Amino acid sequence: MSSYKESFHLIWSAVKGKEQDYTTLGIRKGIVLLAVPMILEMVMESLFAVVDIFFVGRLGPNALATVGLTETVLMIIYSVGMGVSIAATALVSRRVGEKDYREAASVTFQLIVTGAVLAIVMGFLATYFAADIFALMGAEEAIITTGLRYAQVIFAGNLAIILLFLINGAFRGAGQPHLAMRTLWLANGANIVLDPLLIFGIGGFPGMGLEGAAWATTIGRSIGVVYQLYHLLNGKHLLKIGRENFIISLAMIGRILKVSSGGMGQYLIDSASWIFLTRIIAEFGSTALAGYTIAFRIIMFTLLPAWGLSSAAATLVGQNLGAQKAKRAELAVWLTARYNVIFMAVITLIFLLFGEYLAAFFTNEAGVVLIASEALRIITLGYVFFGLGMVMVQAFNGAGDTRTPSLINVVVLWLIEIPLAYVLALSLGFAETGIFIAIAFCHSFHALVSWWLFRRGTWKQVRV
Repeated sequence: MSSYKESFHLIWSAVKGKEQDYTTLGIRKGIVLLAVPMILEMVMESLFAVVDIFFVGRLGPNALATVGLTETVLMIIYSVGMGVSIAATALVSRRVGEKDYREAASVTFQLIVTGAVLAIVMGFLATYFAADIFALMGAEEAIITTGLRYAQVIFAGNLAIILLFLINGAFRGAGQPHLAMRTLWLANGANIVLDPLLIFGIGGFPGMGLEGAAWATTIGRSIGVVYQLYHLLNGKHLLKIGRENFIISLAMIGRILKVSSGGMGQYLIDSASWIFLTRIIAEFGSTALAGYTIAFRIIMFTLLPAWGLSSAAATLVGQNLGAQKAKRAELAVWLTARYNVIFMAVITLIFLLFGEYLAAFFTNEAGVVLIASEALRIITLGYVFFGLGMVMVQAFNGAGDTRTPSLINVVVLWLIEIPLAYVLALSLGFAETGIFIAIAFCHSFHALVSWWLFRRGTWKQVRV
């Protein structure tokens, strides 16, 4: 009984949030204290994605296809946000491990400046060329007509997306995952409440249809950013930005861009591969694209919590390398990988048994359900490997070695996955099934390559 009480107390401590020294704390305890809020953070992100697609699904296959195409393009914006977020975790965690808290705050301010400039430039270009982007992606005219305003609102509001990512990365690097968790719960909680109100209306307000979903997302994430800035500026936490940090340093921005470029690269490469795959699926019509969109959302519902657990490894690696404790960093990675593989094995079983029922929850279209359930059954066959690979990649990123995952992505995702998907789907006639097979195989292979390179240990010598 006492062990259950201790476990509950530990989990509650993680949710409640208490700043710890993760360079001296027990590794298993450290993983729990970091991973629980990170997992809950990603659970809320996943829940929002599922709830959003649930409401949008009521607007028909064209609306679903619009969301799928928009999110495919958004992955490029997410890539930049994730790249800067990786830099935030790596640089802030290393400074915290060195106990240089003032420098950690200065790094965070430079990160915000860098991310804001990038977001404004990308938002303008994506909003202006939204219709051309849809046409380039192979969207039917009906989809462009239905979804243009949705895409423009989402693209224009990407500043909130970028800042949300990078500041949460800084919170995680500082060992404050509870603040990152609360940020996403607040932001996505607002999204979930606003979604049905702005899509379908209430009282005398008629609703905005698909465009309402975009406004709900933008408003919710903006609320999250305001919450983040409050906690950075109120002076109550280990990571706090004061007046002495409000100095733009081109040298620091250069270091940030150097570390984040590899992170941006790995996610841009990953995103580009998904764009190519989506473009191939679009060849088989709106039904196939809608089924793929639903399956992708359901898959992300489980991948994001696993990514949250993996993120614990990034913080532990960064802080322990900063404290000159490389052996502790490596042990933390192996323990985190073990927990993630077990989690993904359980999810695999659930999808194999109940994939069709999960897909049917989001749409009544029989053809869409058939394709979505098939995607779930095939892609999740590689889930156990996915769990291992996530932790290895996060370990590289936490050490500041963003170049290695980028190179792996180029080889596996561009040189193998895209050609394989094209051949299986179009040349050999397997249609969308061939794409699902290519995803399962290549992401499993990606994990094995990452594991082999991690064992070589060169990440321990990276300086950031």
